[in-house]
Amino acid sequence: MTTSPQVGALDAPGLWLEDPHHRDFLRADARRQLAFFAASLGEGPGFHTLDATGQPLADTKQQLHTTTRMVHSYGLAHICGYADADRIVDHGIAYLNSHHKDSTHGGYLWALSERDVADDRKLAYGHVFVLLAASTAKLAGHPDADALLSDVAEVLDKRFWEPAARRFADEWNRDWTPFSTYRGMNANMHGVEALLTAYEATGETVFLTRAGHILDFFIGHIAPQHGWRLPEHYTEGWQIDQAYAGDPMFRPAGTTPGHSFELGRLLLQHWDLTGRRDDTAPDRARLLIERALAEAWLPDGGFAYTLDFDGKVAMDNRFWWPVTEAIGAVATLIKLEARPEDELWYRRLWHFAETHFIDKDHGGWYPEIDPQGQVTRTIFNGKPDIYHSLQACLLPLGATQMSHVAGLKTTTTPLLP
Repeated sequence: MTTSPQVGALDAPGLWLEDPHHRDFLRADARRQLAFFAASLGEGPGFHTLDATGQPLADTKQQLHTTTRMVHSYGLAHICGYADADRIVDHGIAYLNSHHKDSTHGGYLWALSERDVADDRKLAYGHVFVLLAASTAKLAGHPDADALLSDVAEVLDKRFWEPAARRFADEWNRDWTPFSTYRGMNANMHGVEALLTAYEATGETVFLTRAGHILDFFIGHIAPQHGWRLPEHYTEGWQIDQAYAGDPMFRPAGTTPGHSFELGRLLLQHWDLTGRRDDTAPDRARLLIERALAEAWLPDGGFAYTLDFDGKVAMDNRFWWPVTEAIGAVATLIKLEARPEDELWYRRLWHFAETHFIDKDHGGWYPEIDPQGQVTRTIFNGKPDIYHSLQACLLPLGATQMSHVAGLKTTTTPLLP
């Protein structure tokens, strides 16, 4: 059984990461994604959300994480040599400064509509993505990146970082009065991603140290005590809250295996950036990733979105992003040590993505499929963003083992000419 010749034959010898046809496929899909999401750029401020064919949707709400992910993704594209990336980065940074930034109270507003503020909360999840966007823009050489990075780093330090816990608190009202006592893994996991990129961009060790503190708690403390699964939700005192159930996408009940893929890969990135001194890090990352692969992969392929605390399927919706994150995690394991079982998973994941999620007609990836494997819409309209699927293409292409930014910067030839 084979897939498209560009993806590679499932039974072909060697490593797909080294196969010229597969690498051409990765480059081609990344270019198609970048061309598709370029239509997000309209004449006014902010970005359009696009339908499945690339036309702007009527909903004008702009959330902070979508603005920042556009900046980050096209910043990566600039680093990779993609010629048309700069106008997206310029537009996104300008919108962050002119609209998301709160000139009265400081920080960045979560959601904007065409004419007003739609949600004025200050969320750690959104602010760490501002740090990620600013850091990637700095690595791409953007002239406004330093000011943005400095501002958001100060906000994160003063408003979100809890020195005693050594993790980020989650949410405040616009004026920095308490919104809730909720604490969560998701914002902290993406905080690690942003902190590591900020360290690469600036060389400031505080970013690397704080990323390590977060990883120590979730992978050094929580995961081993819970069968190498990661409970998502916590009380103000950082006790696991098994009864919590919030937003079905951002804060679903139980555990989210897609986050295990992300955090496992980020542990290896941190290990690499700290000189590979901790001999246990690769084994811990593998335990986390392999547990999620084994428990969440469904009989017909794709990952269950959530599991309960014993590893049983809780929410069987099949979204695109856990597949993309599994691709990045497994590719990182292969670069570290090319085991046959990892290669089988890598090929299985790309085969499933190519046959179910990648839109060959328009570009980009569909966000969800139903139990019959057909495209469906239960949460998302259109194609929500480029961030996850673009990194699925770029992470395997990087020249170094762990870092998705430094690895791309040190590649000797442009990845996306």
